[in-house]
Amino acid sequence: MRLTEFRVILPLTVEEYRVGQLYSVAKTSSQETTGGEGVEVIKNEPYTDDQREGQYTEKIYHLGNRLPGWVRAICPASALKLEEKAWNAYPYCKTVLKSPFMGDSFSFIIETRHAQDNGTQENIHGLSEKVLKTREVEYVDITNAVDKKEYKAEEDPTLVRSEKANRGPLVNGEWRTSTAHPVMCCYKLVTVEFKWFGFQTKVENLMIRIERDLFMKFHRQVYCWLDEWFGWTMEDVRNYEDRTKEALAAQLASKEPSKAKPMDD
Repeated sequence: MRLTEFRVILPLTVEEYRVGQLYSVAKTSSQETTGGEGVEVIKNEPYTDDQREGQYTEKIYHLGNRLPGWVRAICPASALKLEEKAWNAYPYCKTVLKSPFMGDSFSFIIETRHAQDNGTQENIHGLSEKVLKTREVEYVDITNAVDKKEYKAEEDPTLVRSEKANRGPLVNGEWRTSTAHPVMCCYKLVTVEFKWFGFQTKVENLMIRIERDLFMKFHRQVYCWLDEWFGWTMEDVRNYEDRTKEALAAQLASKEPSKAKPMDD
C-alpha cells in the first residue's frame, strides 16, 4: 500500500475553488469522452449522513485503450472500467475508485481538505503517528514545467492572465508567497492498494504517478479557465453539470466528440 499526500497550491479562495473545481471536472469529462470511452455519470444528487451533507456522485470510467498495454494484456476488454463514488461535503471531499474486475484486490481512495494557506499544515487529515511515518508528501506547483506532449500555451499559468479576477500570469515560485492575490491549498491524501502478487509495486507506483500528473494538469486548467467560471454561483455550475451529463450520455453512444459547452456570460 502507498500513502501520498499531494499539496496543490492555487491563487484562489477556498470558495472560488469550490465552483472552479466542479466546472473543470465537468468540462474535462466532456473533452475526454468519445464514442465508447470516457465518463458515464450515474448519479449526481445531494446526500446527508451523521457527520456531513453535500453532493454524492457515481461515475463509470470506460477506459478502453487509455490504459498501458501491459495492463490491457492481463485484463479482458470487458473489465477495462473503473467505478467511482464521491462524497463532496466541501471543504472535505472523499473519492473511492474500484475495479469490478479486481474486486477487493484493488482500492484507490482520495480524501481532500481545502484550506486558505500555502500548504503549511503538517497533519490536516488528523493521521496517527504510526500512519504519518508511512505518509509521503509532495507539493504540486502549477507553474512547474509539464511533459512536452501535455503542454498547451493556453493552459500555462505563467502565460495566462485572468481579466475577470485580475490575476496572473503567475511568476515561477514567487506567486505562492505573494500578497497580490489569495493563496489556498488542496491537501489530497491518496491511498492506493493493489494485492496481485508480482504486480503490486508496479501498479501502485503507476497509480501514484498517474495521479500526480492528473493533479498537475487539472489544476493548471482550473486556473487557466478562470475567466470561464469566475463569478458563477453554485446554481450556475450545477446547471452546467446537468447539461454536461446529458451530453456525455449521448456521446458514449456515438462516435463524435462531446459538444457540451460553458454557459454564456
